[in-house]
Amino acid sequence: MLEHGGRLRAAAARYAAFGDWPLADWLDLSTGINPRAYPVPAIDPQCWQRLPEDDDGLNDAAAAYYGSQRLLAVPGSQAAIQLLPALFAPLAVACMTPIYEEHPLAWQRAGHKLRRLENVSLPRALAVATPMIVLCNPNNPTGRRLPAAELLAAAAQLQRRGGWLVVDEAFGDVEPGNCLAALAGSPEAPNLIVLRSLGKFFGLAGARVGFVFAADDKLALLREAIGPWPLSGPARAVARLALADRGWQAQTRHQLAAAAARLTALLRPFGELGGTALFVSLSTPHAASLFEHLARQAILTRHFPAQGLLRCGLPACEREWLRLSSALTTWVP
Repeated sequence: MLEHGGRLRAAAARYAAFGDWPLADWLDLSTGINPRAYPVPAIDPQCWQRLPEDDDGLNDAAAAYYGSQRLLAVPGSQAAIQLLPALFAPLAVACMTPIYEEHPLAWQRAGHKLRRLENVSLPRALAVATPMIVLCNPNNPTGRRLPAAELLAAAAQLQRRGGWLVVDEAFGDVEPGNCLAALAGSPEAPNLIVLRSLGKFFGLAGARVGFVFAADDKLALLREAIGPWPLSGPARAVARLALADRGWQAQTRHQLAAAAARLTALLRPFGELGGTALFVSLSTPHAASLFEHLARQAILTRHFPAQGLLRCGLPACEREWLRLSSALTTWVP
């Protein structure tokens, strides 16, 4: 089982010797989840008492938000990541890395021949001539963005050789104009599969709600593989409200852009930067040292040793911003 960000209790136990920090005082910047989540209102008690129903309005809200009815609601995009490889006969799969590591793990476990393409361009990935390419856009953990037009052209090239393109857009909501969910499975891109999540932009990681966009035949197979009631009634209710709240979405995009600019300015002196509106990735040979320094002050970030990266999410309030700033000023590489 891979380790991920957000394991706050484990971090608090590991660094207990460096300070008496209650768990509630730890600052978790390790996940890239919006710290100002969608404000969940009171939920109809019947959501807890009745089995979930597909015609409760969630699919309509999702279709309106993402621009496509070719969708399937799943219990977090992680569920789709694990199940998608079983929908294909064994083939060669190229993962553009670094990437969210659950992707290559799932394809490898399902018996596919995995090729890791480290820090390559999309044209270079296409030149490898594998029938399947898997990538994140924006990328996790580097934040690299590929233009939607370039991805559509890649999907077309793969289609001509009977291949597929899988794009994980978990961090795409801040820039919807560069997202491809609306075209996945369409006549323009029938071999494109797109994954989306309410965990990052909406800050609803605990609800475990995601969507897959693809051609109808793939969605039907995936629906059978997931089985009945993949989402809980309360999760469906909250997701429906969040996807329909255009005012909150617009305000949040503005807030996240400002916060990301502030975090970028804060981290700029320490190395080369990448990232999205939800996190900044710092490339430095001292990433491990900075991670340890912050953790000893009860600030949890995410260290990627293989890439020499430190990924830092957004503080939620001014007090947290000041804590991070103060901790950075005392670091000596």
